[in-house]
Amino acid sequence: MESEAKRPSSDKMLWSEGKRWIEVRDPQDNSLVEKVPALDRKEVQRAIEAARNASRTLSCCTTFQRSDILQQAADNVQRRGEEFAVTIAREGSKTIREARKEVRRCTETLRLSAEEAKRINGETLSFDQAVGGEGRVGYYYRFPLGLIAAITPFNDPLNLVAHKVGPAIASGNAILIKPSSLTPLSALKLRDVLIESGLPEDTCKVVTGYGDEVGSTLTGHPDVRMISFTGGIEAGEAIRRKAGLKKINMELGSNSPVIVCADAHIKEAADACVSGSFWAAGQNCLGVQRIYIENNVYEEFVHHFLSRVNQYRIGNKMSEDTDMGPLITEGEAIRVESWVREAVDQGGHLLCGGKRDGAFYTPTVLTKVPTDCRVARDEVFGPVVSLYSVDHLEEAISEANRSDYGLQIGVFTQDLEKAFKVIQQCEAGGIMINDSTDFRIDAMPFGGVKSSGLGREGVRFSIQEMTEMKVVCFQLSNR
Repeated sequence: MESEAKRPSSDKMLWSEGKRWIEVRDPQDNSLVEKVPALDRKEVQRAIEAARNASRTLSCCTTFQRSDILQQAADNVQRRGEEFAVTIAREGSKTIREARKEVRRCTETLRLSAEEAKRINGETLSFDQAVGGEGRVGYYYRFPLGLIAAITPFNDPLNLVAHKVGPAIASGNAILIKPSSLTPLSALKLRDVLIESGLPEDTCKVVTGYGDEVGSTLTGHPDVRMISFTGGIEAGEAIRRKAGLKKINMELGSNSPVIVCADAHIKEAADACVSGSFWAAGQNCLGVQRIYIENNVYEEFVHHFLSRVNQYRIGNKMSEDTDMGPLITEGEAIRVESWVREAVDQGGHLLCGGKRDGAFYTPTVLTKVPTDCRVARDEVFGPVVSLYSVDHLEEAISEANRSDYGLQIGVFTQDLEKAFKVIQQCEAGGIMINDSTDFRIDAMPFGGVKSSGLGREGVRFSIQEMTEMKVVCFQLSNR
């Protein structure tokens, strides 16, 4: 991370006046990585005022200028890719290889934002389609909301910030970013790159601190016109209650199911589901949590799945050979451990894993887990997956839909009729055919149904959320 002396001047004010500090610690060994200020309500209000005053500066920039800033930022992130990857790995749970992939996705998100800045279009309207509309012509166009607040989680500390900042800049909005207090460094580094790339200084600010002060102040402030939130359902519900008449876009997680049909390529399905279950130590809203396997291939699937899990290498995040690092805190590992113990106590069978060492928790596979256990009902957000044997596809669909969540569902089959049955009957924002639930490109509409959230992300779709339509109608004098 850059030193305070190199920090843009508008943020120096926030840093120098911070009376309290948050220690950012590496979950692997609890070593201190950096300190950031825990801003209070007054300091956040000053940041809001500065961003509000600067918002017109960005909205008055040309499309070319906004696009060029984002392209330059993408170039600069790519050029400093290893530096960003080390920051992601040090402050969070990801291995260095997982962190490098996140950096690559961040550059893609910024480039997509630069491209979509040029495609924020309206259309002409036929006012004479209605009686009384004769002699009128016009159109609509999209304009920025003004000031957006983004609240982001720890698990993708760079790319999830880019998914909010990139579309906001592309559409001419100022933005305030409240990153997780566990992983704020990637957001600060990205903000610095954007300013270096020509972004007007106060139009993008990072406000570090705790949710009850920073998040609450952002959510309730009348000058903030939209909240873009990624996180847990309880926090999402609290934001919705407090936000008032604001736009709200929320991604609230899931406990994603996968269906494995008897005609699937079993080994390929097992390999995909292992990666989907344990990427980033299972701390992934798209992570595979429940797998429903048809009876006559159940044993074969379990064999391949466990064989692959047993090859998983856990250890030092910075090692090129490591597949999985620690959870974000030891407290989270203890929570996951207690959920697994509850499932076993209520009749679930532990096939492998279930061991904790500090913040590390081994990849864990369960069977016969009762549906009312937390590992079956809620979002585990840890390296735990439950396997279920089902008699037929209809049973699997019914069980998949049992959850209050509905982000993405995966199905493995070679039968188009079965695939379309899942597409039509499963309740989710996305259906992945012959992929695990853990698949996403940054250009696609992303979001869920039921308790998985409101609205859609993905660059173009975020831009639609971050803009409003304005109708223009001319009454002609020579009608």
